[in-house]
Amino acid sequence: MAEKDHDGVRRTAVVTGAAGGVGSHLVRSLIDQDWQVTAIVRPGTDSSRLRGLQGAQISELDLGDSEAVDSWGRDYVDANRSLGLLVNTAAIAVVGPVAESTPQQWHDVFSTNVIAPAALTDSLLPGLREAHGTVVFINSGAGERAVQNHAIYAASKHALRGYANTLRIEESGNGIRVASVYPGQISTPMLKGIDDRLGVVYEPGLYINPQTVANTVIWIADAPADVHISNVDLRPRQEVSARFNV
Repeated sequence: MAEKDHDGVRRTAVVTGAAGGVGSHLVRSLIDQDWQVTAIVRPGTDSSRLRGLQGAQISELDLGDSEAVDSWGRDYVDANRSLGLLVNTAAIAVVGPVAESTPQQWHDVFSTNVIAPAALTDSLLPGLREAHGTVVFINSGAGERAVQNHAIYAASKHALRGYANTLRIEESGNGIRVASVYPGQISTPMLKGIDDRLGVVYEPGLYINPQTVANTVIWIADAPADVHISNVDLRPRQEVSARFNV
């Protein structure tokens, strides 16, 4: 039987970064639970793994264009009225010593990791309020602590944490639940690229399976109505953080 929201309407979800490691697993898992999913991918990205999925609508959107993001969100609300779940998964990372960072790198990372999720969430608030929906931010362990060679990325995730915590306070009276998930190292192409750039051996068996993160998001979205899950830490079973601080 199809799951329904509080008004008896089929549940709807928007997922950014939907072609990525966590995003693609999440889209499939939500569809398996009969959510109607809008999967946001970067223009020109390889979204073939999502095409043909019944229950998924693929939308190409440049998250670096804040005006386009805001317009997309407003159009979504106009067309769909309500939104049960928004998951801000998309992120990029630039790694290296602080002294070697450039203004353009700061701009690019903050545009995708902070401004885009904030702009998209803000524009979708009317739909989330209508459905008493849930917003989930996929943050990072770097959003809770300093990580050597990750100054730009960590700063962006700290900023995202501040936005999410403030949004939770301001929108709780409107029935919106806001959660942040702070995973440690996840076995994804993004992490492989980071390992390669830092000269760290990529060992996916030591990292978190992206499906585990997807399952955590669904657990948050399915939480009983009397509870508000706010912050969730996910660490690899065998802690490997020290390898990234050498």
